[in-house]
Amino acid sequence: MKYFLIIVFSLFCIKNIHGQKVYSVEYEPQADVKIYVVQYENQADLKVFKVQYENQAGQNNGKWYFTKYLNQAEKKIYFVPYENQADVKVYFVKYENQAGWRNNSKKHFLF
Repeated sequence: MKYFLIIVFSLFCIKNIHGQKVYSVEYEPQADVKIYVVQYENQADLKVFKVQYENQAGQNNGKWYFTKYLNQAEKKIYFVPYENQADVKVYFVKYENQAGWRNNSKKHFLF
């Protein structure tokens, strides 16, 4: 019974560790958040890892799933060409465990 409870609790915790479903819009006025991709990790407000499956998305922790359709997304983002136009600066990381916020004051943009 003890092992069963540990397994159930572990599965519940794993299920709740997710990212966000985002859609990259074509025009700036359509966006909820304007994003600028920085060249170096230390310049970023948020380190983002692109997950492969929709069920891995959910919370505001830097794990993004790019949806195929606008109506599936939680947030609409627009990639701006200049840093001073951005609400949030992101850096795309290679590994899931690297994702997360570096600047917590910008979290409200993606809630």
